[in-house]
Parts: sequence; structure tokens; C-alpha cells
Amino acid sequence: MPDTAHAPLPDVLAGPLLRRLEPGRLVLWLVASRELNLQLWLQPESQAPQTHALGEEHCQQLPLGRHAVLHLIDLPLAQALPQDERIAYDLQIIDGASANGIRDWAPHLLHDGAEHADFVLRSQVDHLLHGSCRKPHHAADDGLLCADRLLAAQPEAKQRPALLLMSGDQVYVDDVAGPLLCAIHQLIARLGLFDEFLEGAVVEDSQSLYANPVGYYQRAELLPAVKSNQTLRDKFFGGVEKPVFTSSSADNHLVTFAEMIAMYLLVWSPLPWTLISEEQPPLDEEQQQRYANERERIDAFRQTLGQAARVFAHLPTLMIFDDHDVTDDWNLSARWEQTAYGHPFSKRIIGNALLAYLLCQGWGNNPDVFEEPLQAFAELLQQRQDDHLQAKAHDALIDRLLEFEQWHYVLPTTPALLVLDTRTRRWRSEGHLSKPSGLMDWEALCDFQQALLDHPACIIVSPAPMFGVKLIEGIQKLFTLAGHPLMVDAENWMAHRGAASVMMNIFRHSRTPRDFVILSGDVHYSFVYRVNIRHRRASPTIWQITSSGIKNEFPADLLDWFDRLNRWLYAPWSPLNWLTKRRRMRVTPLIPDRSRSGERLWNSAGLGQVFFDEQGRPKRILQLNANGSPPAAFVAERESGAATAPLLGSPERSAAPQDGGTSHP
Repeated sequence: MPDTAHAPLPDVLAGPLLRRLEPGRLVLWLVASRELNLQLWLQPESQAPQTHALGEEHCQQLPLGRHAVLHLIDLPLAQALPQDERIAYDLQIIDGASANGIRDWAPHLLHDGAEHADFVLRSQVDHLLHGSCRKPHHAADDGLLCADRLLAAQPEAKQRPALLLMSGDQVYVDDVAGPLLCAIHQLIARLGLFDEFLEGAVVEDSQSLYANPVGYYQRAELLPAVKSNQTLRDKFFGGVEKPVFTSSSADNHLVTFAEMIAMYLLVWSPLPWTLISEEQPPLDEEQQQRYANERERIDAFRQTLGQAARVFAHLPTLMIFDDHDVTDDWNLSARWEQTAYGHPFSKRIIGNALLAYLLCQGWGNNPDVFEEPLQAFAELLQQRQDDHLQAKAHDALIDRLLEFEQWHYVLPTTPALLVLDTRTRRWRSEGHLSKPSGLMDWEALCDFQQALLDHPACIIVSPAPMFGVKLIEGIQKLFTLAGHPLMVDAENWMAHRGAASVMMNIFRHSRTPRDFVILSGDVHYSFVYRVNIRHRRASPTIWQITSSGIKNEFPADLLDWFDRLNRWLYAPWSPLNWLTKRRRMRVTPLIPDRSRSGERLWNSAGLGQVFFDEQGRPKRILQLNANGSPPAAFVAERESGAATAPLLGSPERSAAPQDGGTSHP
């Protein structure tokens, strides 16, 4: 076995990731093992090559450890880059008189036969990819392989997706395989990622945590008890196995900021894996078997990481958090918030995940709004002692992040693209603290409506579907009424009466768009609904397009039963439809053309692919499958129930409500 402990560190550990790209501005992300002197070389097809030095003004460097430095590249351009043509680029490391490009330090990022990486700035969002829920130790293949296969085929510039939208759970900090946690700890040591003190925990600091015997598969035991009917760990982590919708486990929940950063590096790049060994930690017999099973899946995940990294280096990627980026059921209810933020240790865990999200995901979406949080983080780094983050300053930064209200963002694209924060500005059920909160509060929903006004069409990214599967939402409501919302992840737009009512009224407003496309994930299956307002002559058309997961799936047999029961219980003739909050909406499901018996839900890891017409309406909706099987196209349904091909008909027809096959899913 090679001596990875003394192997030389690569200059770049992860990246570059292409983030928010515009003709006059390029935003890129990478983590290096040292402070790099960089320059960006660009070669549009229709222009002469250009080189841009990336000094302090355009490349902010923030140390994450002794051998890990975050590079946040934000380059304004005096001359706008051309749109709808390939732009070759190279990120070059300057050492003396030499300039080493991507081919030298990360050849896996280049497609076969390519001299350089490239990107395309699309003038219109007429084609995009989207997905959520990428869990490394799930048994399915990585859905990012779908994007890599598409890009490797070298489509024409105007055929390239405008964006990759990742709508939540890009990382699972609350559900970590043993082998991945082992790799995280080895990488922390190899890179010297900074330590921290842990107030309120049964361990003093991060090094004590890593050395604790319950550090693997027993981490819930590290959470302290409080004087209540339940321990804090029961409330914070759920306390019960979730029998219906998830099997996520807190056994290896990440705790420290260093652990969070190490996870991002290990799930976004193959290079950190070359720095660690495969030594198994001390485990009992039962844990050893679990570790061995997880190791097979993590090894398979590692094998294709180079292809996933290649996608990030070629396709502009925008992101938004959902719960697993921080912790399962994050801000589910007012009671959950009181409990989780009421103890310094659980608050620190949440805050560390949110800080890692800021640095690795949030900043690249909209750098302009993060200047103050980044400055506060830089000050925290300056105050560290003996490579430990200063606890008081650390907690103060977390307090600021928990009050931050600019995680959402809007892209001035055609059509306009609005990405919603459905986690931190929630409509709390103050009178019943244990009931699920609304996914957005009244003020956030008003801001959302204001951003929509007078746009002819828009694309909305909502991590949770606005129009979900009614049967599953009904089950969630029953568990909530029984006082157990945590057991079933009772988080949907219809779970809170106030949020649901305001959201419905937004769609009815006369100045909101004629066509809405809602892109969602979260649920670990994929589906498409077309929604119109009943008894309204000029009804907008709402397309609920859900793609989930990138590397996650719903239990197949259980989903089949839910699909069948939902079709029967909420058929057009069912009186149950009149009990729904969306009874004034006409909801028409589209059918995967590969369904065997008219199933509406598609269960396969992969990515969603949506093509838009000139008016911003979807004209073709596909689910690309990570296993390489043919994509599933979502098509209209005849009155007889048989699927039609190829898709939705003409734009004029697709904008009008259909009478046949209508139900209230």
C-alpha cells in the first residue's frame, strides 16, 4: 500500500467549480493545498485569447487549515464574453516563469482529446439539468454521470445545458458512512484542518471528539441530556427510526467545521482520496460488517468522482440547501428550533454546517450578498490560537449566519430564475410549537411575489415540491395530528395553512407570470404535474417538475403501493379531492413513457433535463438515469390512461388545461 501520509500534496485539492457565470463576470471556486498565484486564460471561438491575473482583488484566499486554502474567484470583465459559443479556458498556476494549467495538475477534468476545459454562456435558458439528494453510500450510481455523458458527446454550443441546478442535499452531513467518516478524519489530519473547542459537549475539543471511542456509529451518545421528558439527542436527531420516508441515521453525524469541509472535498474531487489510507478504525463485530458493506458503496462512489468533478469544471452550477446539507428536519417546527438552538453543542453543529455551506455552496450563487459574512469568517481565522478557532468569535459568527436572510437569489436570465430559501425564513406555528412550520413565512412569500411581478414566464427552484403527491402528504398530516411529525419528515407546502394559502394566492395574482416552472427535489422519486386554476379564463400554467435523487432512491415496493393508492384515492371522481387545499386547482399528471401500468412516479437515480420553448414553457421533460438506461420522457395522458409520445404537443396545447386524466395528486 502506498505511503499516503507522506505523499506530496497536490496544488489543487478540489475544483475548479464553475459557479455563477455571466458575460461580464466569472465566479469560480477551488480549494488548494497552499496559496496559489493564479491566472485565467480564456479563448472564445470568435475572439482572440485573453489572460487575466487573479490577484487579491479578484481571488480571495481563506485558510481552512495548515495545508488547505479556499480560493474564491470573482472576476469582472471589461469586455463582455460572447454568448452561445464555446469558450475554452485554463486556470493556470504561476510558479516563477512557468504556468501550469489544468492538464498538468488535474487532467481528469478534461474530456478525451481535449486540450482545455470549456463552458458556454447561454443567452436564454432553453435547456437545463437539475436534481437533488446526492448520498455517497446509496447503492445507485451517481446521477452526475448523466451530465458527464452528455458533455462528453460534445453537443453544439447551443445544445449545451445553460445550467446545472442542484436543489438540495448536495451533501449529507447527518448521514455519513463509516468509511467516509474515516476518510474525513484522515484528511483532517493530513491537511491540518483547524480545530475548535466544543462547549456543552462531553468532549472538550475536536481532537477529543475524533479520538473518542463512540466516534463511529455512536455519535448520538455524545449529545448531552437536558432536564426534559426527552434527551436533547432524541429531540435533535429524531429519537426514532423513520419507517416511511427515510432511514437517515445520526450515528456518524458530522460535528466540527473541519469535518464539514473535509466532506465537501471528498465528495467533489478524487484528489483528496489519494492522500489517505484505507485503515479501518477499531469496531465491534456488528460495526465491522456494516463498515464492510458501506465500504463497497463508497469505493464505487470514488471510482467515478473524476467524472463528477469534470461536470463541475464544464457546466455552470448553482445550488441551494435543503435539510441534509445541515441536519435532517432542520427547522421543522418551532419546538425543533427551541430545542436545537437552545443548547450550545447542537447549535454549534448546525452553525458549522451552515458556515461550510456558505463557503462551499452559498457564496458562488450570489457573491455580492456575502461580503460581511466572509469578512467575519476572515476575522475568526485571524484570531485562532494554536490552530484552534477562538470559541467566542466562532459562536458570534454562527449567530450572524442564523440571522442571515439572503440565502435565496434571483438570476436575470430569460426566463427569470428564482431560487427559494425554504429552510431559514419559516412560518412558525406559534400556537402549536410541535406542528410543522410553513416553508416560507409571510414576509418571505411577499418578497417572492414581488420578484415575480410582470415577468411573462419564470423558473422557480423550490427544494420541496409545491405540488406533491397527495397521499404521501396525507400520511404526513396524519402523523402530525398524532404528534409525530418528525417520524415522517412532515415538510411540504400544504402542511401549514397560512403558507399554503399565500402561495396559492400568488399563483392567482393577475400580474404574476403566465407560465411557471417549479423545479424541485427532496422526495427521492421524480414526477411532473401540469396545474391550472379552475374556472378562470386566463389561467396561468404551472409545471411542477420534480427530479430526485441524484444518488438516492425511494424504496421501490413502497413507492409502487403509494403510486397505486394515490391514483385510486385521488382519482377525478374521488370526494377526497374536495378536502385538499388545492381543490381550486386542476392538476394533470404526466406519465413516464417507460411506466409499465400508468405509474406517475419514476424511481431511478439520475438528473432531470428540461427543454424550454421561446416563451419559457417546457416542451420536453426527461429523467436521465444514472445507470445508463434510456431516459424516461414525461408525456401527456389520454383519457383512456395510455401514455402518448413523444411529449406535450404544441406550445399552444400545453398551455391549456386538459379535461382528461385530471386528479388532485
